Parts: sequence; structure tokens; C-alpha cells
Amino acid sequence: MKDSPKTRTDQAPHIEDTPPRRVHDLGDLIRATAGLVSIAIISLIAVYLRGVASGVESDVHKAGSRMDWLADVPTALLQQTVTVAVVIAVLVHLLFSREWLQSITAPLALFCGYGIIWIASTLIVHSTSLELINAFSSQSAIGSPVLLPDMYAGLAAFLSAAGPQRMRSSVKWGWNALYIVALIMVVISANSISAVLVSLLLGRSVGMVIRFAAGTQNKGVWGADLVQTLKSIGLEVVSLTRTASASEEGNLLEPTLDDDLVESSRIYQARTVQGQTYTVSVLDGQLHTAGYLMQLWQWIKLSGVSMRRDRSVRDSNQHHMAMLLGLRELGLPAMHPYGLAENGESSVFVLRDDERLNPIGPGQMSQEDARSLMDYLAQAHARGYTHRRITPDALARDQEGRALLAGWQNGDPASSSANMALDKVQLLALAASRIGTDTAIQTARSAWGDKTLISLIPFIQMVAVPKATRAQGEWSKQTLTGLREAVRALAPTDTTAQDGPVVLSRFSLRSFLALVLLVVAVVVVITQLNLQQVIEAARNADPWMAGMAFGFGCLTWVGCALTLGVFIDRDKRHPLTILISQVASSFTSVSMPAGVGPAFVNLQYLRRNGYNNTLATAIMSAIVAVQFATTFLLLVVIGLFTGRNTLSGMIPTNTLVIVIGVVAIVTALAMAIPYTRRMIVERLLPIVASYARQLVDVLTQPRRLALAALGAVIQSASLGLSFWASLMAFGWHTNVFETTFVFLLANTLGSAVPTPGGLGAIEAVLFSAFRLAGVPSAVAISATLVFRLVTYWLRIPLGATAMSWLGKRNLI
Repeated sequence: MKDSPKTRTDQAPHIEDTPPRRVHDLGDLIRATAGLVSIAIISLIAVYLRGVASGVESDVHKAGSRMDWLADVPTALLQQTVTVAVVIAVLVHLLFSREWLQSITAPLALFCGYGIIWIASTLIVHSTSLELINAFSSQSAIGSPVLLPDMYAGLAAFLSAAGPQRMRSSVKWGWNALYIVALIMVVISANSISAVLVSLLLGRSVGMVIRFAAGTQNKGVWGADLVQTLKSIGLEVVSLTRTASASEEGNLLEPTLDDDLVESSRIYQARTVQGQTYTVSVLDGQLHTAGYLMQLWQWIKLSGVSMRRDRSVRDSNQHHMAMLLGLRELGLPAMHPYGLAENGESSVFVLRDDERLNPIGPGQMSQEDARSLMDYLAQAHARGYTHRRITPDALARDQEGRALLAGWQNGDPASSSANMALDKVQLLALAASRIGTDTAIQTARSAWGDKTLISLIPFIQMVAVPKATRAQGEWSKQTLTGLREAVRALAPTDTTAQDGPVVLSRFSLRSFLALVLLVVAVVVVITQLNLQQVIEAARNADPWMAGMAFGFGCLTWVGCALTLGVFIDRDKRHPLTILISQVASSFTSVSMPAGVGPAFVNLQYLRRNGYNNTLATAIMSAIVAVQFATTFLLLVVIGLFTGRNTLSGMIPTNTLVIVIGVVAIVTALAMAIPYTRRMIVERLLPIVASYARQLVDVLTQPRRLALAALGAVIQSASLGLSFWASLMAFGWHTNVFETTFVFLLANTLGSAVPTPGGLGAIEAVLFSAFRLAGVPSAVAISATLVFRLVTYWLRIPLGATAMSWLGKRNLI
């Protein structure tokens, strides 16, 4: 005889669950890494920004001046008392809580903290850097073999390994006591701020690494507590069974379709007194870190598209439920949510079992399935819903056999057109790998239309395709290339020539080069700019003539813009952006050898304006050739009219011969080897021949060539006039043509040295050249410094602003 529903509720529910296990929280490793990064930053500030560090420490001492009575506190006794009290309190708490493993690892972390701070102190003391030693020295360190205070490192490692302070009150109060002692020791000048911070952070990093290795007890909701949690949302559970998942096999990120691909979740089947069954998905806060890191990585990696970042399990499940309800409201098949509940550090997501999904495995997708998936996505996009992560796992069928997309926890409503395009590219690439490129394109044309497909061209990039799709056996390197070419074949040729790829990856070659340029620029400015000397020279200069020198220096941008602009087709010629691109070259010159920075900017600008690599390189080479030839002719003409014989004595003949000889030897060796000879003949020569034809076409246009030469003359003459005005700023009157001749010669030779912006070399050659030309040493060095100030240093921020302006408009 069956029990009545009332009788059944009086019985204890049947529970099949696995006991909670220790978990390795990736958040611990993140905190350890953050601690090490903070140590590096604090050390740099303490050493290189000593004034700032001393100022902060002085402010702390002044703030604590009213607590002079603290100076009478026996510091050694205070430190010993706090250390013993904190260690005993935490260990007692751990033992009474039966946290046996952490009762062992916490003292081990304490010892490791003492050991690592001793090693760090020894390395600093035995280093040759007095600045580093002085940055961490304090009263307590005088006469002590340990430079950094070991108390903070030991206790920080101990408390970090003992567990999160939110779970144990003894750990929380231990941290508070440690902070109070650290503040007292800094106020009475017993320890320096930098030493205390480094010791704390180093100990915390050690403790976090040990805690990650040992693992922490999962504090999520389990068993009977989970049954009580479900009761709070109206479910009287009589049976709760844990479903085996890949999580139990160690792959914490493996999702399943049971709960719509929630990452790192525990899955249960629950049956109520009414005989209804539900799928229960439990997401623990300690395991959510891995999923959050994946979201964060997508947000960092992709540029121009928004990505979700759910900090808590509550946010993640609430958003997931809202997405599923929204899709069902549109009439699209999707998992059927029942409700949400919370208990401790777990969020419980309950789904009805009336909508079950089955995966579409490799080889199981047909053209009809692809069409159904594309229609599904188009309907979701029509109401602003985007998926954001269409992978092979997201392909599913409902109980009626209809193909649909699962895994909407990372999606969003009210999405931008860029996110919609990214969704379509991901699905199109996945379909191409499963059913072939031609079939996928044909299906997409019927589902989305040619206009939509053509709009996807800028988004068809490798970074747009998820790693899981590229890991399929059906995927190859040619899949995306074939897909891009097939879509481009649908578009007019002028459209494909001008629409470059959208910048999606933050870690492209362009962004890497920009970061390198910025780092080099900062290093150059810090290490090479003798600010005191420059200020002294500028202070003694005539401000009107110095301003004229700056004006002549800016006029070079006009000459460079004219040279570049005449080689650009009329329909692509925009004078303002061309001029701004030349201003931007002033920033790259601080990071690259003289002449290389402007060439780099011009080449990127041409590519962004629709020129292919060969034609852009040919135009850039033509510009360089015109500028070189113009400079050489100016030297010859001015030299003939001024009678200067400086040219013959300043050509580095030996260096030139050595370079030519090395090039000849390398070329001969390359041609003597059959493999390299064949590669040069078959691969390199056709490219060179094509490039040479483009270069000849560019140079055999008299009108353009004359205008380009005029721009080069304006550039060279403006620089010469700028140096002439710099000499005039110190009262030295000289012939403007002779000054231009000597400047061009010296500047050309100095620019040949491959230092950023010719730093050091140009200054030395200009000073030597004008000193030999009869200019007094004091005037020559002062004029050189002012010239470099107005034509190099002051133009760097203008160039950075122009670079940012061009980058925002995708023009460089």
C-alpha cells in the first residue's frame, strides 16, 4: 500500500549526496600574484620615488605625534605577545573545528613566512644597491641581521593559510591585531612603511600559495541543508540524488546541458511529494572563481565588445534565469527555470524537467540543423539578446528534435551590433567546420541575407572564434580563411578594399608595439633627459627666438604631410588626418631610431586607408627616397654656394665599407646554399619584383615627384632654420645658409646611430660640428639643448595626443 502524500512528508527525504571535499580556490593564487605585484610596485616607489615614500612616512609620523606615549611601549614585548596570542587563538579554533589539515599547514606557513623574509633580507643586505638598503632600513633594523621585520611575514602567512577571515572570527581578529601593531611600529619609527608593507605582502603570498596547495573546506550547501533550502522556495523534496558529472573527475570547468551549461556546478535530481521532478544546480562561491576568470579574460582579451563579469554566484544565477525567461517569452525553446535560492556561499538554481536538452555531437549536424540554429540566433538578436560564447557544447536539441543554442549564462540583453556580429561569426565558423564552408555560407545567406553576411567581414578573425571551436577535429587553419574569402566574394570590390578588420583583440601586434613604444618612451625620458641642464639653457635663451625655433620645428610637419599626401589617391586624401599623422610621428620618434618612427606611422596610416602591403611599402619607400635625395642635393647645392668642404671630412668611409662588405658576404652565403637560393628565387624575388614595379610607378609621376620634393625641402629647411633660431636665441649671429648646411650634415650623421630618436648621437654631432664651424662651446651646447627641447621633447606630448586621436578613429 502506497503512502499518502501527507504520510510521505512526515518521513525523512531520501538523500544520495557525496560529502563535501576540499577545493583548490583559484582566488588564492590570484591573491598571491597580486601580493607579489604589489611588492614590486612598493619597492620601485621606495627606491626611485624616495621623496614620495618619505613624504607619506612623514605624514604618518605627524598624524601620530599626539600619541607620543607610544614611544614608551616595549615594542619587543608587544610583538611577542601579539604573535603568541594570535597563533594560539587561531590554532585552538582550528582544532576545535576539526580542521586537521589546516592545523598543520598554518604553522608550516608561519615557518615559511619567517624563512622567506630572512632570505629576502639577506639578498637585499648583500646587494650592491645602497638605495635599496636605505629604502627598507629603520631603527629596529640597525644592528639586526634581518632588514625586513619578520613578524608581519610570519603572521600574514599563518593567517592566510588558516583560512578566509569571513569564515573564522579568530582569523579576522588576528588580522586586526597585526594591523594595529604594524601601525604602532610605523608611528614610533621602529619600522618603515615600505618594510612593513613588503613583509606583510610577502607573507600573505606565501600563505595563499600554501592554502591553495592544501585546499580549503567547501562551505557550500549540501545534503539535508540543501533540502531545507529548496523548501524555502516551495519544494517539499522526498528524494534528492546527486548526478555524476565531470566535476567529480577533476575538471571543474566542464559544463553539462542538465543545467544549461553552468560552469563548475553540482547537479541534483529532486522529486517532490507531488511527484514532480526538478533539476537542481548548485553553484559554490569557491568554485565560481574559475568561471569569473574566464569571463574576465574574455573582457580583457576582446576590445570593442562588451563581456559579462559576474563577481558572485548570486549575480551569475540571477542573470542566467532572467536570460532563459526572456528567451521563452520570445517563444524560443530554452530551459524552463523554476526559481532561485541561497544558502551560505552557494546559489541554488532550480529548473523544471519539462524541457530536456540533448547535445549535437560531431557529425550529427545537418544543413537543416544549421538553418534552425541561425534562425534561432536571428530571433534572439531581433530582441537584443546575444549569446557571447557559441561553442560546440552550446549546440543542442530539445525533446522535439529541434536544434537550438544552450548556455546563455554569459549572454546579455540590449546588446550592441558588434556583439551580434560576433555571435554570428562564432556560429558561422562552427557551422563551416561541421557541414563545410560552402554549405554554411549558402545556409547563412538564406537565413540572414547577403547584406548581413557582408557586414560580418571585419569581424571574421581568429580571435572571434572560441578556442573550443578551434579544438574540434573538423577545424583546420584554412577554415576561417576559406570562410572569409567566401563572404568577401559576396561584396563589391571597393567595399572589401576599404573595410579593414575591426580591432577585437587587445593583444594584437599593434597593441603590443604601442605598449613597447610607451615603455621605451618612458625609459628614455627618465634616463636621458637632463632636466636641470635643459632648464638652465632654456632660461638663458631669448624667448622670442626660442619660440621661433619651435614654430620652424612644427613647420616640418607640413612638409612631411605634403610629401606623404601627394602619393595618396585624391579620394583617400584627407589633409587634416595626414597632418595629424605626421604630428603622431613625434611620439614614435622617442621610442625608435630617427627616421624609423615616422616611416612606421606612415606605413600604418597607408594600410588603414585601404592600400595593400606592397603598395603601401612602395609609397613609403618613395617618400624615403625623395627625402634622402632632396637632403643630399641641398647639401651639395648649399656646399657649392657657401664653399664648405666639411662634407669630405665627415663621411664615415670605414663604417660604410664594412657594412657593404657584410651585406655582400651574407648575400653570397645565402645564394651558395641550394635551399636558401631556391627560397629566394621562388618566394622572395617575385615579391621584390612586384614591389619594384609599384615603386617605379610611384616615382615616374613628375608632378607628384615635384610636390613631394617641395615637401622634403620644407622639412629640411625648417629644421635648419629652427637650429639657426636656436643660435640666435643666445645672441650668435650666423649665415642662415651655412647654418642649414652644417645642421643637415651633422643631423644626417647623428640620425644614423640607432638610438631612440638619435638621442645622444645627434646632440654630440651637432655640438661638435658647430664647434668646428667656429661657434663657442657654451653657445653650441646651449643652442643644441634648446633645439632638441623645441623639436623633440616638447613635441612628444603633442605626438601622443595625435596618436590617441588617430587610434580612436582606427586610422593607425
